[in-house]
Amino acid sequence: MANVILVGAQWGDEGKGKIIDVLTEQSEVVVRTQGGNNAGHTVFVGKDKYVLHLIPSGILRPNKVCVIGNGVVMDPVGLVKELDGLAKLGVSVTPDNFRISETAHVVFPWHRELDGAREAQKGDNKIGTTKRGIGPTYGDKVARVGFRVLDLIHRERFPVQLRARLAENNAVIQSLRGTPLDYDQVLAEYTAAADRLRPFVINTVVYLHEVTQRGGNILFEGAQGTFLEIDHGTYPFVTSSNTTAGFAGTGSGIGPRNFDYVLGIVKAYTTRVGAGPFPTELHDETGEHLQR
Repeated sequence: MANVILVGAQWGDEGKGKIIDVLTEQSEVVVRTQGGNNAGHTVFVGKDKYVLHLIPSGILRPNKVCVIGNGVVMDPVGLVKELDGLAKLGVSVTPDNFRISETAHVVFPWHRELDGAREAQKGDNKIGTTKRGIGPTYGDKVARVGFRVLDLIHRERFPVQLRARLAENNAVIQSLRGTPLDYDQVLAEYTAAADRLRPFVINTVVYLHEVTQRGGNILFEGAQGTFLEIDHGTYPFVTSSNTTAGFAGTGSGIGPRNFDYVLGIVKAYTTRVGAGPFPTELHDETGEHLQR
């Protein structure tokens, strides 16, 4: 196997998790390159159920390294809960098999508040977001006011930066008739998460280049699907990141000459969750039958 980019070729939910699991057996490293905890996989191993939102499902296999790339937006509190859930199921996650990019951007509670408030204001024209703050976090990234993981884990700088950004965002939340967030509570939660995640944080671009230089196989795992692409999808009813194969390089720091194969996943029928002109969810016996 070579370096493979795996993408969903429809609106997501094509069953990528199953294919990723097969390809992971032949990979040394699995990299998540975009999106946040608005995506993920539910994996059954025997009777055990593993729900993964940020960590690639390769974490369930021995001798694999899973990476959250720089193109991902990461909710650190949610990620800690995910790690705790894996630990309860006996899955060992250490800096040897899990790494986080120091330049991935961080999701904060104000991102979720703004996501929900803006969605509510749209009324019948709502996009159908997961309200997990993914869009506002990418918005801050583009506006150059976001927090990166290296800011989160900096003990002296983080409290100062947090106070300034929270004050600005509380003003926006109040203008949208939301409830302001408490600085001390956010600081405590995110400081605790930073302390837990600090050992996993590295320069993943350097690490991934080292893997390619020695001929290691890398699987680049995409989230969502082609028609949810922010540039090429059914805008504005899309996600907030680039879901097609081209972003695998940007979201990981690996150049295009190091990619060997792009694999698009489709299924025999089309589904599209969320809102907008083309939702296809069936909340009835027919939907359950198709799902089975």
